[in-house]
Amino acid sequence: MDKSLVISRILDANLDRAREGLRVVEEWCRLGLENSDWTDKCKQMRQEIAHWHTSDLRKARDTSNDPGTSLSHPQEVIRENIEQLLQANLCRVQEALRVLEEYGKLYDPNMGNAFKKIRYQVYILESDLLQSYRYKKLINSSLYLVTSSTENIFEIVESALKGGLTLVQYRKKNIDDIIRLEMAQKLCELCHKYDALFIVNDRADIALEVNADGVHLGQQDIPVSLARRILGPNKIIGRSTTNPQEMAKAIAEKADYIGVGPVYATPTKPDKKPAGLEYVKYAKENSPIPWFAIGGIDQHNVTEVMASGATQVALVRAIMEANDPEKTTAKLLKQFKEK
Repeated sequence: MDKSLVISRILDANLDRAREGLRVVEEWCRLGLENSDWTDKCKQMRQEIAHWHTSDLRKARDTSNDPGTSLSHPQEVIRENIEQLLQANLCRVQEALRVLEEYGKLYDPNMGNAFKKIRYQVYILESDLLQSYRYKKLINSSLYLVTSSTENIFEIVESALKGGLTLVQYRKKNIDDIIRLEMAQKLCELCHKYDALFIVNDRADIALEVNADGVHLGQQDIPVSLARRILGPNKIIGRSTTNPQEMAKAIAEKADYIGVGPVYATPTKPDKKPAGLEYVKYAKENSPIPWFAIGGIDQHNVTEVMASGATQVALVRAIMEANDPEKTTAKLLKQFKEK
């Protein structure tokens, strides 16, 4: 077979693939996020790619004899959430651009360099998009479930997710890493099935391995900067704080959110003196980043926590020990909506 014809077919197929993938991402930027800057970036890249999609390359197309048209993978059939859809199409675009960069060098001396530049533009767009997607979900999550030790953790978490929960942290102390990793993986898959964010307590390495949405760090854990190097720029990093000084440090470290508490005495942190509602009020007036009131909060006292300025709260026992986690979650979320 004529090598130049084969190269033309490869270029034609991947030009189509790159343009199609970008159009999928562009539609979400335009109508889902209503972000004109990202929409314009997608459009500009599509037009640049179209510039290279000449009639000569299109003439090389032979769809009926292309063995790749009948190939598929189970993961291509199902998209569980918008993040997965965006990630899949961005990866598709990046792969196509790499092919165009390499084979383009054989077709036109300028083609390889042009697609190299576009590929890096897509990397930047991917970072911005996924970070924005997670951050938007974070700031829209009124309730944050922090898990506790229980045998039926998966049933409880799924019940809460059915009740509308969109943010879960897996917290488990004194357990073998192999078990912690297995539990985190299953919980991550469960949360993503319901389009909820999944955060791992303390362990950035496990968060990375299971593709969690982020990590929550205590005061004695690694610096935010190190967690960022481990997880990359797209993941969420939270930090516990108990006073204004720790809040200021977490903000300076560029944490994405902070925990504010414990508001009340709690068996989860028996050695911590309650920070009280005064610290909640302080956070309302002084925190420029999202914050979650935490510590001893339940359906009986959440109203006064909200009255002190909290718009987001983290709960443990109120959901983990509820008779009906789904109904309890739905009821709590309704209280925030009616505020």
